[in-house]
Amino acid sequence: MFDYIIIGAGSAGCVMANRLSENPDTSVCLLEAGPSDANPLHKHLIKVPLGISLLMWHPVLNWGYYSEKESRLNNRRMYSPRGKVLGGSSASNAMVYIRGQAEDFNHWASLGNKGWDWLSLLPLFKRQENQQRGANMFHGVDGPLCVDDPTQTDSLCHTFINAGRELGYTQTTDFNGASQEGFGVFQMTQKKGERWSSARAHLHPIRNRKNLHVITDAHVSRILFQGKKATGVEYLQDKATYKIKAAKEIVLSGGAFNSPQLLLLSGIGPEDELKKHQIPVTHALEGVGKNLQDHLDIILRQKNCQNTGYGLSFDFALTALKAPFRYLISRSGFLASNAAEAGAFVKTDGNLKSADLQLHFTPTYLKRHGRSKPPLGHVYSLHLCNLHPKSRGRVTLHSREAGEAPKILYNYLHHPDDMNTMIKAVKFGRKILQTDAFKPYRKEELAPGNAVQSDRDIEAFIREEAESIYHPVGTCKMGNDSLAVVDDQLRVHGLEALRVVDASIMPTLIGGNTNATTMVIAEKAADLILKTESGQHDK
Repeated sequence: MFDYIIIGAGSAGCVMANRLSENPDTSVCLLEAGPSDANPLHKHLIKVPLGISLLMWHPVLNWGYYSEKESRLNNRRMYSPRGKVLGGSSASNAMVYIRGQAEDFNHWASLGNKGWDWLSLLPLFKRQENQQRGANMFHGVDGPLCVDDPTQTDSLCHTFINAGRELGYTQTTDFNGASQEGFGVFQMTQKKGERWSSARAHLHPIRNRKNLHVITDAHVSRILFQGKKATGVEYLQDKATYKIKAAKEIVLSGGAFNSPQLLLLSGIGPEDELKKHQIPVTHALEGVGKNLQDHLDIILRQKNCQNTGYGLSFDFALTALKAPFRYLISRSGFLASNAAEAGAFVKTDGNLKSADLQLHFTPTYLKRHGRSKPPLGHVYSLHLCNLHPKSRGRVTLHSREAGEAPKILYNYLHHPDDMNTMIKAVKFGRKILQTDAFKPYRKEELAPGNAVQSDRDIEAFIREEAESIYHPVGTCKMGNDSLAVVDDQLRVHGLEALRVVDASIMPTLIGGNTNATTMVIAEKAADLILKTESGQHDK
């Protein structure tokens, strides 16, 4: 018996474990389906920024999900990586620290979610942050999450920034400051060239708390109920089944795929879905698994006539040979790169209130999540994604077996406006790569290729090559409408002692990378729980 059980030790779960175990009289159990990050091989792979290239496909540290065939993307199944280790996806992502746009959170509040507006959340972002540049009105230095400038920035990244300036865009030194728009180098969740995952920030410093129990390799198969009250969980470990109970609450932090899956396996969700898999209905809740949103990404690739960036050349082979020594000595060089060091936020329409495109510049060849064989020589790539897609997908079940992957259908490009935005994105990306700034490096265009010029041809290119950039949200949305799963306290509608705390509660997708906001969702949830607990104590 524990006071609190937290399911999932990812970006949100580690925050929850830290905050809820601050009181030594409160017992907390944190369950993680993946392994510990303390294994020496895992530990060093996670710490090194360029480790992302292996972590993306790691058979142990990643769930490695695939979507169903996407009808508007030539029936391709989209690779959907998710971290499966202490720290979750914060232990395997590109570490880009972006909070989103003030308009995103104000929109959440306008939907009836009290306390989720930008001015209410900014203090939580600051409280969680240990900004290596120092404190100011937008940043804090007293939190556990280290945010730092990269120790490695390839010269081509500065060429990209100059290209933006050539087109009239500002150069920004802080995408999380007064204005998000502009071109610049990303800050990252790292410190002095090492990844700073949610586990490293929130869990490692407090692992010795006697009231905190962390159980790894524990795959939760269902949540247990007495009537409408969540009372415990059942989990699988080493081919055995275990049950533990919660005296106060259960916090579900499995993420946008695993949280709705576990709710469905526990009998919570649309009745037709539950009946299809012969799962007894614990509580009918129509919105579970619906409202899936993600940033669809398209990559332009340009052949580089010089040996700059990271490629297949004799010059770079020498650089790569020296890289381990340089990283060991100074935590800099090639291995300190996340391969997406610079980027931009821009508007496709000057009448928009905020940017609708995000760019990630990669000074190397990138296709099919790094699995396509690069050509000889050097290439640079430009990601472009639609920040506010209107298409909605869903997460359902393949079967009632907990060990089977969830059934994911993004439904990308279902709304026609999304394709229109992606076509504009390709055209804008080409303008960037055709600037004088890139002239000394520019050779032939590899993708889309010079033969692709009409909107129809660009559309065909998008359908053939667009991929997820790994920002799924929304499948347990917060709100009070017919598809809402949790209220603005993150309590599951119609049930007791159960909250969902992760990216799945976002009603709409934020304008940027989702990791920082996921951790702040947990920070907010912990405040809500502790406030409730304090009120109970006052009584």
